[in-house]
Amino acid sequence: HRPVSHSEFRRFYDRGDLPIQIHHGAVGGKIAWKVDVEKLDYHHYLPIFFDGLREKEDPYRFLSVQGTYDMLEKGGAKILPVVPQLIIPIKTALNTRDPEIISTMLKVLQALVLSGEMVGEALVPYYRQILPVFNIFKSRNKNIGDTMDYSQRKRMNIGDLIAETLEIFEVHGGEDAFINIKYMIPT
Repeated sequence: HRPVSHSEFRRFYDRGDLPIQIHHGAVGGKIAWKVDVEKLDYHHYLPIFFDGLREKEDPYRFLSVQGTYDMLEKGGAKILPVVPQLIIPIKTALNTRDPEIISTMLKVLQALVLSGEMVGEALVPYYRQILPVFNIFKSRNKNIGDTMDYSQRKRMNIGDLIAETLEIFEVHGGEDAFINIKYMIPT
């Protein structure tokens, strides 16, 4: 494991610069947005929320994950133009090599690709930045030690999650996706 530095998300949240708060009283907590998610400036906020996906500490982890999903669900056409700005936070999270953070990011990548037309295709030029870590983890199905316990608790191990994510990339990535995936991740 590499030490995970605090995210931009944490900095913004601690300063009170994010339009979210925890809605107490809901089971397991819920996010209360102070503005309509659709009206957010996605260029500004989506990369910050993506950056928070490498947090392991709550409320940061919970808020960034939940907030990211909310934004992806409601973003529509606003998501595609922001894709290039998401690459660094995606890469940073994957490069922690932390199975928990990687699993979170894989699920978010799936949601990202499924969030709108052409988003999957927009990711293809960045495969060489995001897929190398997939390669390291893709064969880790029966993992050793704590990672295995974690994956069993969550009922999805990282190897399966990677396979599923690559499949979604391939299906939604246009005609160049397959060859680029094969190039980066020889089977």
